[in-house]
Amino acid sequence: MAPSSLPQTAAVSHLTALPHIPRSRVTTSRDIPPHLAIAAIVLAELFGTSLWFSINAVAGDIVPGSALGANAIGHLTSAVQLGFISGTLVFALTGLADRYAASHLFATCAVLGAATNALFTAAHDSAALALTLRFATGFLLAGIYPIGMKLVIGWAPERAGQMLGWLVGMLALGTGLPHLVRGTAISPEWTAVLYTSSALAVVAGLMVYLLGDGPHHGRRARLHWGPAVHAFRHARFRAAAMGYFGHMWELYAFWAMVPFLVLAVDDGVSPTTRSLIAFAVFVCGGLGCVVGGYASRRVGNAAVAGFALAGSALMCLVFPLASGFTAWLAVPALLLWGALVVTDSPQFSAMAAGACRPEDVGSALAMMNSIGFAISICSIELSIALLPALGSKVAWILLPGPVFGLWAMRRLLRPAVS
Repeated sequence: MAPSSLPQTAAVSHLTALPHIPRSRVTTSRDIPPHLAIAAIVLAELFGTSLWFSINAVAGDIVPGSALGANAIGHLTSAVQLGFISGTLVFALTGLADRYAASHLFATCAVLGAATNALFTAAHDSAALALTLRFATGFLLAGIYPIGMKLVIGWAPERAGQMLGWLVGMLALGTGLPHLVRGTAISPEWTAVLYTSSALAVVAGLMVYLLGDGPHHGRRARLHWGPAVHAFRHARFRAAAMGYFGHMWELYAFWAMVPFLVLAVDDGVSPTTRSLIAFAVFVCGGLGCVVGGYASRRVGNAAVAGFALAGSALMCLVFPLASGFTAWLAVPALLLWGALVVTDSPQFSAMAAGACRPEDVGSALAMMNSIGFAISICSIELSIALLPALGSKVAWILLPGPVFGLWAMRRLLRPAVS
C-alpha cells in the first residue's frame, strides 16, 4: 500500500465520532477557530512546562551548596517525576480529568505550580523542603501536560497525531526554556530563571482559562473510579502504552543529563555556551515532534513512532563513540538524538487516545503518563548515579528502553507495512 493511501491510523477512529456529545457538556468561552485555539494551547504548554526542568538549568549554582549532596539534581528531578506520577494517578483513578472543564484544571494547576516553583528560591538549602516543593510542582504539572493533550483533542480530534505533535513539541521546548534563560544571562542571579518560568506559567494558566474547552470536549456527568484501568483491556491501547513505556525509560533520563552530556563532549565549554547547546537539544526535540506530526498524516502514527524509536536506539548506541571524537561530530549527534528521542511521544498519545472512549481520554492518558513517569524515575536515578563513572557511556543504560518499545508496539506497525 502506498504511503499516501494509508489511513490516518485507527488511533483517531473513536475520536472522530464525537459530535454525539451534548452541547451542554461543552465549556467554551466563544466561537473560536480551531487553529487559533490550538495555537493558544500549544503556546500555553510551552510556558507551563518551563516549570519542569527549571532547577536543572541552574544545577551548577545549586549543587555546590545543596543539602541534598552530590546527586542533588538527580533527586530533585526524581521528586518532580514522583509528583507528576502522583498527580496523574489522582486524575486518572478518580476521573477528575474527565469530570471538570479541562481549561479550569489546566489554569488552576499552572498558577499553583508557578507558586511552588518560585518558592524553591527560598528553600533550596533545606533538603526536605526542596524535595517537597519539587514534588508539589510535579504534582501540578499533571494538570498541565495530559490535560493539555485533552484540550487539543477537544478542538481537533481528526488531526490528533499532528496537533499532539505541536503540543509535545512545545513540551520539549518548554522544558528546555530555562536553559535559554540561563544561557542568555538575562540576570546574574540563578533565581531569575525560576521566577521567569513561574511568570510564564501564570500567563499560560490565564490564556487557557480565557480560551475554554473545545467543541469536542468529552465530559462525564459524575466522578467515576477506574475508567483509565478499563482502557488497558483494549489490545491497541496496551500496545501503544507499552511502546510509550519503553520510550519513557530513555526520554527524561536523557533530558536530565543533557547539560552533563554537553560537558562530556568538551570539558572546557563555558557555562553559558553549555546552556545554549542544551537549549538547542530541546529545540531539536520540538522540531522533531512537529515534523513527526505532519508525517503522521501521510504514513500513520505507528510508522512515525517506530522510526523515532529505532533512531533514538541507534543514538544511544553510537553517541558514546561520537563523543570521543571532535565536538564538531559529537554536538550534531547530540542534537540529532534530541530530535529523535521525543518525536514518538505524541504519536503514542494519539494512538492510545484513539483506542479508548472519548469520555475516558483524559483519565486514560493520565494513567499512561503516570506509569511512564514511574519508569523514568528508575532510569533517571540509575543514569545520574552512574554518570561520574561512565561519562558519555551512560547512554548505553538508556538503550533497552527504545528497544523494548519497538518490540512492544510491533502489532501496531503491521498495518503500516502490509
